[in-house]
Amino acid sequence: MPGIKGPSEYSREPTRHPSLVINSKQPFNAEPPRSALVTSYVTPVDFFYKRNHGPIPVVDDIERYSVSLNGLIETPKELTMRDIRSLPKYSVAATLQCAGNRRTAMSKFKTVKGVGWGISAIGNAVWGGAKLADVLELVGIPKFTAATKSGGKHVEFVSIDKCKEENEGPYKASIPLFQATNPDADVLLAYEMNGEGFFMQKDYKMFPPSVNWDNIDWSTRRPQMDFPVQSAICSLEDLTIMKQPGKVRVSGYAVSGGGRGIERVDVSMDGGKTWVEATRYQKPGISYVSDDTNSDKWAWVLFEATVDVPHSVEIVAKAVDSAANVQPESVQEIWNLRGVLNTSWHRVQLHVGHSNL
Repeated sequence: MPGIKGPSEYSREPTRHPSLVINSKQPFNAEPPRSALVTSYVTPVDFFYKRNHGPIPVVDDIERYSVSLNGLIETPKELTMRDIRSLPKYSVAATLQCAGNRRTAMSKFKTVKGVGWGISAIGNAVWGGAKLADVLELVGIPKFTAATKSGGKHVEFVSIDKCKEENEGPYKASIPLFQATNPDADVLLAYEMNGEGFFMQKDYKMFPPSVNWDNIDWSTRRPQMDFPVQSAICSLEDLTIMKQPGKVRVSGYAVSGGGRGIERVDVSMDGGKTWVEATRYQKPGISYVSDDTNSDKWAWVLFEATVDVPHSVEIVAKAVDSAANVQPESVQEIWNLRGVLNTSWHRVQLHVGHSNL
């Protein structure tokens, strides 16, 4: 059970980019403008979405911090940052996405509980650090282990962040031990983001539309450990006005969980009646192939299509991953009271002149 120890304070707020859309000031939660997401494959730190459950700890001297590994293990240990940096360093391009990404659209169908995110609670970065499998070997847990000798089956991460959900205690999350000890899963104890250093029991679970706050039973669902195929249009706002007919560039992101690639991204100019396939790339000018070993399997794919717009239209995007999973057509099918995992077709309205849809 890793936990971070060390001095911290909460009185100073970090400098933030002025273009961030603030969804909550205390605790601070914000997302970048959607157009910023498709300007680069790797999301700059300043434009990465900010997700916090409590005040932000200020870390002035990272070398004074340590990671405690204890719990159902034979040899508890305290690791300094020097210990962690002495392990082999790996760099992994991976996309992070808040489970509540696109929650606002879901709430328009029926009110849900949670921070009102648009489509930008997502970002792609290059993370650097030690593999957790290597770290756990330091306390006697071999690679590819599903349970410790003492019966431990999960790795729980305990932060120094304090939050209301934990009654002002530390924020926590966990993953199965077999995933943490699998080197191929690329689980990192990350200490770099783009080259820079710097509660799971009653949340993040997806229920059917029939469940409400009066009949919910949290114990009937497992925590969300992965996310389905997802895509969104970033080059256009929810309502975009064109002065006259012409060509329009439709671009955005597509991503799927579990290391699954993106097999296809389809764009419709008539609300989903007919479709055209968009081009996909991770590196500019190089077509993306989902099963290519050179592709970043944990990262998003950017897509682009140029289409003729003769009149006002509803533009729709949907993605298909390498396992043939496809986004659901409507939010009604996947609505849930926590407003998580809105992966329905993303729709934007494009008005030409004064015409009506």
